[in-house]
Amino acid sequence: MSTKPHIPKPDWLKVRAPSGENYAKIKEMAGSLKLATVCQEAKCPNIGECWSGGTATFMLMGEVCTRGCRFCNVKTGNPKGKIDEFEPEKVAHSIAQLSLDYVVITSVDRDDLPDQGAGHFARCITAVKKLNPKLIVEILTPDFRGDMDLVKVIVDSYPDVFAHNIETVERLSPSVRDPRAKYRQSLDVLQEVKNLNPKMYTKSSIMLGLGETDEEILQALKDLRSVGCDVVTFGQYLQPTKRHLKVIEYVTPDKFKFWQTTAEAMGFLYVASGPLVRSSYRAGEFFMKGIVEKGRKENLQTTTEVK
Repeated sequence: MSTKPHIPKPDWLKVRAPSGENYAKIKEMAGSLKLATVCQEAKCPNIGECWSGGTATFMLMGEVCTRGCRFCNVKTGNPKGKIDEFEPEKVAHSIAQLSLDYVVITSVDRDDLPDQGAGHFARCITAVKKLNPKLIVEILTPDFRGDMDLVKVIVDSYPDVFAHNIETVERLSPSVRDPRAKYRQSLDVLQEVKNLNPKMYTKSSIMLGLGETDEEILQALKDLRSVGCDVVTFGQYLQPTKRHLKVIEYVTPDKFKFWQTTAEAMGFLYVASGPLVRSSYRAGEFFMKGIVEKGRKENLQTTTEVK
């Protein structure tokens, strides 16, 4: 019985061990308030860079996801309807304590809840913004099984950036993602956000190294632009454990640069592309901060002129 040979990890994927005062502060706060961060749960390689810089991605509704995507290291199972009703206030308090001006909020999938957690997600956004109205909030949501009424619940809570990941190209989607997470369904979610609020920025992410072709990546970019997606990120898929999908290819930094240039030429407002780039990436946050603040000033000026 033949097996595929192990592909050694290249030097460009090596990162320093996380350390620093801010890293320790965020880790301690998340632990004391029993808050989950996707940085820890997904074993993000950028945890040291982001936490040391005072940035964290908070994950709502616990550590157990009802989906079983084959690339993801987050625990999967049945949360049995359990939810922390005080989580919105805890998250808002934590963010205020860390003095952040840009925060990313995501969640596990909660198919076990009647509204799949949309109401709880919206309450968290509202609580965070109430405590700090100037804060820029980026959210990374599930697909809510394509229920657009639930997408509206999130949009109506007015996040500044609405992210939802297609994760991979269409051909590979059924083997990479949970069967309930469909490629076209994800595109529909991004399209509905624009239908509900054309001024809301949308964002998606694609993992490379799973066996996709250049033609398929290009088509995925065209699909994202067709639904008005503003921002896209590319990152290298890394196998979390032996039970997860194997890495087919370690994509070179030059190739990532090629996809950045290609996507920018297609009209994306911002593209982050590199082996260690993830959906929530500090460089992207700095860029989006500038765009959102500019949009806020323009809206304020228009409102003043109308009055």
